[in-house]
Parts: sequence; structure tokens; C-alpha cells
Amino acid sequence: MLTITQALYDQIVAHARADHPDEACGVIAGPEGSDRPERFIPMLNAARSPTFYEFDSTEHKQLDNELRERDEDMVVIYHSHTATEAYPSRRDIDLAMEPFAHYVLVSTADTDEMGPFQFRSYRIVDGEVTEEDVEVV
Repeated sequence: MLTITQALYDQIVAHARADHPDEACGVIAGPEGSDRPERFIPMLNAARSPTFYEFDSTEHKQLDNELRERDEDMVVIYHSHTATEAYPSRRDIDLAMEPFAHYVLVSTADTDEMGPFQFRSYRIVDGEVTEEDVEVV
């Protein structure tokens, strides 16, 4: 189960809505070895695409260095889907390289600023996708 604060949940949703119609992406870091998401880190979708995301390579390298310096891990890796449900695509599954991360997807398809949306979390290990509950506290 992913337990996330209302503030972090709101930041992910706001980022997804702000970047629509392109996919938004980012990370929530937490203390190394923990499962506690704490620090919201929006990333640039270098692909600037409505159908897939790609972290900017320079920004990703800076993030890796910063996480090491701060003794943090990527607890949540998130992105949005702009035209489909919040379920990992084949590409998402192929790119999932962090076995301990929660992969959060937000769908902004068929929504308006105040409308409903999907916020779902998955574990993806060796190509196997397992949906998990999300508790917002």
C-alpha cells in the first residue's frame, strides 16, 4: 500500500493538470531504505508528448546526485496519462527499473479542472504489474 500525504497527492494532481495535454512526470523522494514519500520533485518531460514521458537526462543525473547526497531514494515515480486510463503502458512497464518504487499514474483523460480523475499506484517488478491501494493522510 502507498501511504501519501494530501499535500503530495495534491501536488502530483496539480502537476498532471498543469502539463496537460502533455504527460507530466516526477519523483517523490524519501529517506534511504524507507517507504515514506516526503519530498516532491517535478521533472521535465523531455519528450513533451501527450503519449509518453521521458526524464530530461541532465535533470535526471542531477536528481541521482542529489538523492545520493541527501541519503534519499525514489519512493514514488509518477506520471500522467492524458488520453487513457491510469494503467501502465507496455513502455511504462519496460522502463520500470526501480523494484522498490511505487509507480503512480494519474489520468487526465476526459476531465476538466474540477472534474474526476484517476490516481492509481502500482508495483512493477520484472515486468509484473501489481496494483496497490492508496491511502491519503
